[in-house]
Amino acid sequence: MTQPSLYDLDRSDWGEFLSDEPKFRVDQIFNGLYHQGKELDELTSLPQTLRARLKSELPTALQTVTQQVSDNGETTKFLWQLSGGARVETVLMLYPDRATVCISSQAGCAMGCSFCATGQAGFERQLSAGEIIEQVVRARRVAAEQQPPRRVSNIVFMGMGEPMANFDNTWAAVQRIHDDMEIGARHITVSTVGLIPGINRMAAEALPVNLAVSLHAADDELRNELVPINRKYPLQDLMDACANYFAATHRRVSFEWAMIHDVNDRISDAQALAGLAQPLRAHINLIPLNPTPGYAVRGSSRNRVRAFREELERLGINVTVRDTRGTEIDAACGQLRAGHEATPVNRPQRRSPLAE
Repeated sequence: MTQPSLYDLDRSDWGEFLSDEPKFRVDQIFNGLYHQGKELDELTSLPQTLRARLKSELPTALQTVTQQVSDNGETTKFLWQLSGGARVETVLMLYPDRATVCISSQAGCAMGCSFCATGQAGFERQLSAGEIIEQVVRARRVAAEQQPPRRVSNIVFMGMGEPMANFDNTWAAVQRIHDDMEIGARHITVSTVGLIPGINRMAAEALPVNLAVSLHAADDELRNELVPINRKYPLQDLMDACANYFAATHRRVSFEWAMIHDVNDRISDAQALAGLAQPLRAHINLIPLNPTPGYAVRGSSRNRVRAFREELERLGINVTVRDTRGTEIDAACGQLRAGHEATPVNRPQRRSPLAE
């Protein structure tokens, strides 16, 4: 059995682990690690012998390989090494009065989305709940060190991996980020390429977090190419699962749409997307495609993105063009690959290159 890491233990586990210590030790540890964001060496309220024991028996999971900062200083990408040698990445995005952390749920990804660097690199292993949580803890420390200090207000499961394919550990992390780190459900977003069993399981949970679906195509033919899991969970079934999630949680679903030149950026694509979004009152996030080494297709032009957005707005759809951050350090959406080589994929051939 793999040795648990410091952040793998929940409050109940800590009670068992410290059964020979006074009961208030658990509160001291939780207050120090999660509320104050301290490292073990800084928990001076604990006896030195206990701190030494914890460091020996419960090591941290993430070893820093690199920490890159974008040119404007607003984006930091962390490359971590895990036990066994797997590597994952985390992205911290700074805003004037807050910060968002984009976290990974797997080392690599088995979903094989053609335009995503993580999918091009393949799957390595699942992350434990502690490995997921520690990403937030470590990024939050860096945010607090900024001038002025930033408070991490939002967590998005949009890093490496498919969260629904690691549901148990993802959901354990969600609950503890909410309970132990006091980040509200409406500030936590779990993204998926469309694993319906995971969406249904999340709909049955008591914590109504935000659901983001990486859609990218509004018909099965194209989506089968871009997002291969669509062959197993086709669009109509996926829309039914999204409707069920909205009904159960009263949380508006968002659709992510990578804007790919001459592939899914025509006016007719916008109209088809609106047809899916309208019944759900879904929000659309348009993401100009970020370059990846294994996908030799460029993102849509600004004019195409603007025309696409305007058509959605004309049809009454709530739409946002996502701010692109950290492309120069490969920290933007779809670029995380933890240094792995990408396997080149063919561009979709179905779309006509003629603009409408």
